[in-house]
Amino acid sequence: MKPIDFTSPRAAARLFTPKLADFVEHPLYSDVWADPALAPRDRSLITIACLIALNHANELPAHLRRGIENGLTESELSEVITHLAFYTGFPAAITASAYANATFSESK
Repeated sequence: MKPIDFTSPRAAARLFTPKLADFVEHPLYSDVWADPALAPRDRSLITIACLIALNHANELPAHLRRGIENGLTESELSEVITHLAFYTGFPAAITASAYANATFSESK
C-alpha cells in the first residue's frame, strides 16, 4: 500500500472524495477563510489549536505551513503547543511538536 502524502490532505482525499474536497474549497476557503472579520493569522492560530486539541495530527503539517504563510512564527507555534499541553494533554502536545519539528525541518 502506498503511503499517504499528508503535505496536502485535501489533495490526497480529492481522489477518493472529490465532493468532500470541493466543500473544503467552497465555502470553507472561499467564504469562511476570506471573511475579514478575522485575520488569516488568527484563523490559522485557531485552526492549529483545534487540530491539536482534537488530535487530528495528520492535518497539522499543511496548517502549520499555512500558519507561517499567514504570519505566525515557529516560536509562536512552539508556545501554542506548549500552552495547549495543559488543556489538551501532554500526548496531544508531544505529537503536535513532533509533527511541527518534521514539518519545519523539511523546509530547512
